[in-house]
Amino acid sequence: MEFTEEDLARREKLEQVNKRLLEYFGEPNWHERMPAVDELVCTILSQNTNDVNRDKAYTELRRRYPTWKEVRDADPEELQHVIRIAGLAEQKGPNIQAALKAVSEKDEKFDLDWLKKLSVDEARNWLTTLKGVGPKTAAIVMVFSLGMPAFPVDTHVYRVTGRIGLRPAKLSVEKTHEYLEAIGNPDNFGPLHLNLINLGRQICQARKPKCAICPVLGMCDYPEKQFN
Repeated sequence: MEFTEEDLARREKLEQVNKRLLEYFGEPNWHERMPAVDELVCTILSQNTNDVNRDKAYTELRRRYPTWKEVRDADPEELQHVIRIAGLAEQKGPNIQAALKAVSEKDEKFDLDWLKKLSVDEARNWLTTLKGVGPKTAAIVMVFSLGMPAFPVDTHVYRVTGRIGLRPAKLSVEKTHEYLEAIGNPDNFGPLHLNLINLGRQICQARKPKCAICPVLGMCDYPEKQFN
């Protein structure tokens, strides 16, 4: 990618935003590092639900089925019942089983470390061929389990980066993953992703952003700031 002056300015701003968020929120904690397949299943469970219900569903899944082979081969209706607390079980159950089938076809031990030998784009492309796995889920697996320089973009990250001016305003969610990866420092991707989520959840909320207490207020391009 050839950088324009605007891209270089956003790169510098992204670095400054990262520093401010670390000062404000501290070093964020991710859950215990998991093997990539574990993270993949956990992230599928996390879609459209909260962390508490995701964790309950994942814990129950592992209690009921000790191995990924057992999950892959489980009765579909029974599996959906086991993970029902995460919501959308009729979608997530089949997606998890289809993903595990594809993973086991590549490696019978359900190991995804072979993805580390690929480029970021190649690894992302393979992961997103799995049913129910989009760029965000793929990036989470890559950055938090495989140690690859991927930048997950969820609703909060997309909203906040647009408001602050860390990406072109009309850039799609899918392209934002690639853009932030191109302009950012890979060493910061995991912590910055989590702290941008913290900012979006706690301060830069969709309807009523709490601009008065925002740690990056002075760098923000958002024209509809709210101080009441």
